[in-house]
Amino acid sequence: MALPVAFFAVFFAWPVASIVGRGLKTDEGWQFGRIAEVLGRPDIADVLWFTTWQAVVSTVLTLLIALPAAYVFARFSFPGKEVLRAVVTVPFVLPTVVVGTAFLALVGRNGLTDELWGFRLDTTVWAILLAHVFFNYAVVVRTVGGLWAQLDPRQEEAARVLGAGRFAAWRRVTLPALAPAVAAAALMVFLFTFSSFGVVQILGGPAYATLEVEVYRQTAQLLDLPTAAVLTMIQFTAMALILAVHARTVRRRETALRLVDPSGTAHRPRGAGQWALLGGVLLTVALLIVLPLGVLVERSFDTSGGYGLGFYRALQDAGSTGTFVVAPLEAVWNSLRYALAATAIALLIGGLAAAALTRRAGRFVRGFDALLMLPLGVSAVTVGFGFLITLDEPPLDLRTSWILVPLAQALVGVPFVVRTMLPVLRAVDARLREAAAVLGASPFRAWREVDLPLVRRALLIAAGFAFAVSLGEFGATVFIARPDHPTLPVAVARLLGRAGELNYGQAMALSTILMLVCAASLLVLERLRPDKTSGEF
Repeated sequence: MALPVAFFAVFFAWPVASIVGRGLKTDEGWQFGRIAEVLGRPDIADVLWFTTWQAVVSTVLTLLIALPAAYVFARFSFPGKEVLRAVVTVPFVLPTVVVGTAFLALVGRNGLTDELWGFRLDTTVWAILLAHVFFNYAVVVRTVGGLWAQLDPRQEEAARVLGAGRFAAWRRVTLPALAPAVAAAALMVFLFTFSSFGVVQILGGPAYATLEVEVYRQTAQLLDLPTAAVLTMIQFTAMALILAVHARTVRRRETALRLVDPSGTAHRPRGAGQWALLGGVLLTVALLIVLPLGVLVERSFDTSGGYGLGFYRALQDAGSTGTFVVAPLEAVWNSLRYALAATAIALLIGGLAAAALTRRAGRFVRGFDALLMLPLGVSAVTVGFGFLITLDEPPLDLRTSWILVPLAQALVGVPFVVRTMLPVLRAVDARLREAAAVLGASPFRAWREVDLPLVRRALLIAAGFAFAVSLGEFGATVFIARPDHPTLPVAVARLLGRAGELNYGQAMALSTILMLVCAASLLVLERLRPDKTSGEF
């Protein structure tokens, strides 16, 4: 646990504490009375209430819509499955401002629904909820589906042979085994929607604001750092309590599972019911995922002179004329380089943390389990500002170093690595390690021969999540990325911040490039899954 603890202490706790300290400490000392003053404001109470209930509703809707897809990806085999899996994950890496704009074009004024049926959803909470499901659909599909594919279906079949109905067998056998993965996915979805920023700001209008939006408003627009510091503390405290409860409840349900080769559990759909389920999932993906992405691509080609590559050519021109937007290929290379480095860091830190949480127990370990998830619930604005004011002098003067961006991105990737690997690691029967030790295997060899074959699929899924999150990370990166080395999300935000049809079209073109890069990367990852062999691991 030493390296993960040190990493979070230096690159998370220190920057956040510095921001809070600057906001609440003056020449006269600490101003803790400011906390009660901020909490007593009616507008802040409204922000807290909206932030909470919309996150709960978004999480429930995401689980209801995505769990059938998790089953389909885990148990069914059909043509185009790997491509579809990559398509489902693409929205998760798109910048929130881009997805908000795509949904605005879909359900806003003069959008697709307005033109065809005469109704619009912009400035309503329904647009926000739909966009949140769009974002987090892949979290449930990949987290729950990854474990579901490794569960031995013969256990459920045995229950049915003993007289249990199909639903009763699933409820008593499969659901308890999936509970840790479902809880982990629900937690990640809740944290992302609790700290939602770009979606709420674009689709909600002035009527809706989450804590993240309010922190940004207090910091960037009103320059009220004390209020922003209090809101950051509230967000931090709420996340700590939620994660503590989650760790306590999920740990009690995790047991050793019978894990098998996932290639042996998938089959072609059988019967009308299974084909109907597959068709329903494909229809959901088409309407919820593909349609908004299609609007995004269509906008990138829709120039004033008709459909063409004008916006893409303008991007190349803008990069070569010395304006603040770099050439697309350079932004792509920056994003890939940063994402690869962030993924390596996240796998190292998250893998060590997950292994420690599996082997150790006690209150300190449980507290660290919750701490690992806090970067998902703390304002990215706070983390970005914290990096700038803390990592600016020896021995950690990193303001001009390219590694600063991957470090910030890895903070968001580590929780995904831990939550993806932890249920599978805890499901490994400890007697297998003990048997290896009795036979003379060293701890490292026991891990290599016993744990690694069982968790390598989860490791690849974790790498995919970390890479995807790093590609689309925007909140902290926008503050620390160098002007001459922007990532694709930062370049998109710069274009969206400038008025004019040309800038908007260029932003859509860059977003399409980001989407294609993500889809290609995830497709390669799917090809690199463990070799398909028959039988159990």
